[in-house]
Amino acid sequence: MEYKSIPPSPQHFKPRVIIHGGAGNITPATLPPHLYTRYRESLLTIITKTHHYMVTPDDYFSLPSSLSTATYAVTLLEDNPLFNAGHGAVFTRDGYNELEASIMVSHPGSYPKRGVGVTGLRHIRNPILLAKAILEHGHDDLLGRPSQYSSPSLSENMLNVPSAQGHTLIHGLAAEQLAKQYSLEIVPQSYFYTQTRWEEHTRALDREKQTPGKHLATYSEEEYLPQGTVGAVTLDQQGVITVATSTGGLTNKLTGRIGDTPSVGAGFWAEEWAEEGDPSGYAELRYRPGPAVVISVALKGLMADCLATPFKYNPVYNTPKLVTTRSMAVSGTGNGDSFLRTAAARTVGAMARFGGVSSVEAVSKVAGPGGELEKSAGDRWGLTGEGAGGIIGIEAVEVQDGKGKTLEMRCEILQAFNCGGMFRAWVDRRSHAHFRVWQKDQQTPYGYESEDIVGIDLREAANKGEIVSS
Repeated sequence: MEYKSIPPSPQHFKPRVIIHGGAGNITPATLPPHLYTRYRESLLTIITKTHHYMVTPDDYFSLPSSLSTATYAVTLLEDNPLFNAGHGAVFTRDGYNELEASIMVSHPGSYPKRGVGVTGLRHIRNPILLAKAILEHGHDDLLGRPSQYSSPSLSENMLNVPSAQGHTLIHGLAAEQLAKQYSLEIVPQSYFYTQTRWEEHTRALDREKQTPGKHLATYSEEEYLPQGTVGAVTLDQQGVITVATSTGGLTNKLTGRIGDTPSVGAGFWAEEWAEEGDPSGYAELRYRPGPAVVISVALKGLMADCLATPFKYNPVYNTPKLVTTRSMAVSGTGNGDSFLRTAAARTVGAMARFGGVSSVEAVSKVAGPGGELEKSAGDRWGLTGEGAGGIIGIEAVEVQDGKGKTLEMRCEILQAFNCGGMFRAWVDRRSHAHFRVWQKDQQTPYGYESEDIVGIDLREAANKGEIVSS
């Protein structure tokens, strides 16, 4: 009888998720208690629903991909009028809602475009679904294959848009025509109207007009004018990380302005790479062998008198080869023009990949206090909202030996901001959901931030979408 060894089961990452709902001049003075409660309940509800979706297997016992999970989370944010995306999008100076969205995966797999951005949308209910559809059809589009969704004939008001072709960033009417071909939901412009956003729009314009040179219609020290985005970063079992971001842009932006959200490398980025050793961790030290016997200095001297001089040379240890695969993805929120000027998201990736630092450190150097975003504002920092923002993300690391055996798998949630606050929620390793606006352990009128978030165990949630209070 022939016996065959059973191959070990493949190791998987534990799925993770973090979401954000914008950043900027968010302080206890600009965020009254009733609004704080609404943001808290909304983000905890969305993170709870997303976590449930993320860990629920399909009919074939497979968990959703990070692409599906990130898109799911952002559609919930787009449908919530509290946030500056979709139904809660801000207005341009001319009173229009112009939406943008993007999506990107750390490993191309079957998505060779890797990243896609759409902008100038006025009729697409969920812009993130359009970005996802363009990404999913990228393989055929790059090869020039006929799209099953293309219109057989062009009407008088239609553009010649057979597919997304090889494009990464698509604007306006062409993007909306693709959405129709993909059968995405089309809505009238009135769908995006909310009274709150309209009042913010008109109030800021009036303030700018009454005090020329002192106030901008895009920023206020007295209130939180949305200038950020919504976003989600998710990790699936296979180690693929997806970033999905959506926004209405800056309050009172110029009509036609394109921000960082759809611009690859500015408001979003994702990538994967391999490197020798484990420069951003401790595996290299953990798995380096030491000598079997340690000889004291005195004994070395005695042996040297009796024997040849082997101690003239340092022993060379055979260190096992380590290969580390690192994946990361980040989503930015805040003043998009500053993200564009600094290529903020790509800068985080470049620091992590070529600087030999963890993504945690890289995010802090870009979006943390005193980081690249803040520096980009120069002496205008704190006056106009320029440079203000934050970044969320995920880094996943797998360390293997020279034979391909996995020695370690680890994951980190990334978050840093340099402004008043950043709305965010995430699920930790223990399946506990967390919500936070300000810095950890910062004392506020609502108590210490760290005390307000603990004890939300999603494994004990009885129903899908249930709000679990701490």
